[in-house]
Amino acid sequence: MPEIRHLAILDDYQGLTLSHPAWARLPGLEKTVFRDTLKDEDALVERLAPFDAILAMRERTPFPRSLIERLPNLKLLITTGERNRGIDDAACKERGITFCGTSSFGAPTVEITWGLIINLMRGLPEQAESLRAGTWQRETLLGGVGSTVEGKTLGVIGLGKLGTRVAKVGQAFGMKVLAWSQNLTAEAAAAVGATRVEKAELLAQSDVVTLHLLLSERSRGIVAAHDLALMKPSAIIINTSRGPLIDQEALIAALQTGQIAGAGIDVYDQEPIPPAHPLLSAPHALLTPHLGYVSAENFAQYFAGAVEVIEAYLAGNPIRIIG
Repeated sequence: MPEIRHLAILDDYQGLTLSHPAWARLPGLEKTVFRDTLKDEDALVERLAPFDAILAMRERTPFPRSLIERLPNLKLLITTGERNRGIDDAACKERGITFCGTSSFGAPTVEITWGLIINLMRGLPEQAESLRAGTWQRETLLGGVGSTVEGKTLGVIGLGKLGTRVAKVGQAFGMKVLAWSQNLTAEAAAAVGATRVEKAELLAQSDVVTLHLLLSERSRGIVAAHDLALMKPSAIIINTSRGPLIDQEALIAALQTGQIAGAGIDVYDQEPIPPAHPLLSAPHALLTPHLGYVSAENFAQYFAGAVEVIEAYLAGNPIRIIG
């Protein structure tokens, strides 16, 4: 029978993982929680070398081949969620490491996307801050009074599962929805009530541009400086997918010069974002610390799923194998 003795739980920023009651089913498994993220590979190897099982929180800590090959004791690697592009599944297979995922709950990233849009457009954070400071209504982050989304144009880059749900919310708000991705057809867009246009047209016509693409070499930098230059000066851009989809230097410059009205960003090139990162001081930006998948319901699904994966592995019948 397979055996694991010591589980490392990575990047548990809030220290919540072991609060799930399902862990009580694994009393004999030693569990160590790490609440920080290490970027240096040598430091990671030193930390993780003793463990024969690891639970990774999404893509907070990548596992490239170079790291996997330096963890000789590792037998079971679990990612929260159904897939993880930060983990080299081929390297796991070659090393005889069982790589598994968990189920997820709903689409909380859609809610964060709309939270950023509404808060940015209506200026809710600064209005709440103003009220607590003893003043009444004030100018919003974007200038003037807040704007409604009704009657505006929503541009969705990436009309997959999440992009489609974001588009449907936009339609419910009374927005016109445009969509583009490299493989999107006019028929597929029309099936969800959107109009397929070319990327340049989407950027030029949209009041709100939101990205919902997987990160790959093809999508990296899909919104570059020349793309931002096509946007209306009154438009905002939202990224809750992956930081490198947008050229971050170009985005900062566009915000500093007023080329676009604002940005709502939940994901970054480097996470956690360094305290002195220039994006943190960029004007007209509403920034959140990668909260897209962070919800009580989703975490409960992740942690219960991780316990199920460990139980199945120990029983000699692994489940939810990736790769």
